[in-house]
Amino acid sequence: MSRTDSPPTVLREVPGDRGIPLVGYTPSYVRDPLGLFTRRYAEHGPVSWMGAMGKRWVCLLGPDAAEAVFRNADHAFANGPGWSYLVGPFFDRGLMLLDFEEHHRHRRIMQQAFTRDRLERYTDAMHAPVAASLDQWESGEGFRAYPALKTLTLDLATKLFMGGAPDSTASEMAAVNRAFIDCVQSATAIVRVGLPGTRWRRGLRGRRLLEDFLRHYLPRARAVESDDLFSALCHASTDDGETFSDADVVSHMIFLLMAAHDTSTITLSAMMQHLGQHPEWQDRCRDEVLALASEEPTLADHDRLPSLDLVMRESMRLVTPVPVVARRTVKETTVLGHRIPANTYAMTAPVFTHHSPEVWPDPSRFDPERFSEGRREDKVHRYAWHPFGGGVHKCLGMHFGGAEVKTVMAHLLRRFEWRVDPAYRCPLDYTSLPFPSDGQPVDLRPR
Repeated sequence: MSRTDSPPTVLREVPGDRGIPLVGYTPSYVRDPLGLFTRRYAEHGPVSWMGAMGKRWVCLLGPDAAEAVFRNADHAFANGPGWSYLVGPFFDRGLMLLDFEEHHRHRRIMQQAFTRDRLERYTDAMHAPVAASLDQWESGEGFRAYPALKTLTLDLATKLFMGGAPDSTASEMAAVNRAFIDCVQSATAIVRVGLPGTRWRRGLRGRRLLEDFLRHYLPRARAVESDDLFSALCHASTDDGETFSDADVVSHMIFLLMAAHDTSTITLSAMMQHLGQHPEWQDRCRDEVLALASEEPTLADHDRLPSLDLVMRESMRLVTPVPVVARRTVKETTVLGHRIPANTYAMTAPVFTHHSPEVWPDPSRFDPERFSEGRREDKVHRYAWHPFGGGVHKCLGMHFGGAEVKTVMAHLLRRFEWRVDPAYRCPLDYTSLPFPSDGQPVDLRPR
């Protein structure tokens, strides 16, 4: 070797263990993913492997590891093969499960449904259904906010994304809601075949119900171009005339309807908890809402709600709607000096980064001011805060989700006051996306 040659890089093998026979660390993840990842980070550092959901998964923890995954400089990490193992049969060919050129092509068409002009119209259209849903709320002690919010956001997503479902009864919409839950909760199933009585079987049945539901309304969306997302996907095209097939429209709608109401429900529920435990922040947010000229804030009005934005960001940090992000390598790569072979399942964990004391001072404390211009703790690293993912797969609907959450909260703050015991600790169930197993009780009263 000449004196000018660099010494060869020595790559470390990934440390780890399989965990409990057959089930691995799946039960530990469902009980407490943050605790699991914190222990693994302390024992092995940012790169390790574990057995979970029937496979060997490499855990890539912390902002540097997350950046390696999301930047994906050598195109080694693929979305589709990672997510497909977890939820592929239930969200097949949704945008999250596509990769590389196909993903780019589909995303380019779908972006037409999330332009600024469309977001403004979506926001204006939210007010009537939000008000109608809140009319059904019954105030009192122990009001279960999470299921009420989930019904509201699914109804909202159906109206905005589909123009409504006029032929569907309340019981049929409840079945649609249940189908989404069954599909999402199949991700952590230990038995991953459709045997009777299994979570996997319920997910497969849920996917069929969702397909039938959307195909019933597909001819209407194809026939008339309107402002809803369903119609937008049916009629969107590239400059060279490429459009979506019926199957693509249905698959994208199933994924988008799930993302549009599940993640927003989680965020709204967490915001209600923290505003109930911190009445000074609730009053601060309400004062900004009441100061607006209109009782139906426009998208532009949302810029005049800085405190609400701070609370939303902090709530998404404390209760990360998507705790882990799945990938699979399509070729060998390296992460932080470790060799990751081809065809390896991998996950990075926003839930860990968002609670890391190496990134966030006093990470368990509710402190919205950490996102204020004078502090911006989220700027210490590009991936200190990334609830919407990153890179080419960064959530296409993130601005829609923000508009939805702020619109719902503006109506809630005008109509109600609520309190939550400061000592309350939300029992989050991580069977899939986190949700409060007790329904998120609040003491709700009209203003």
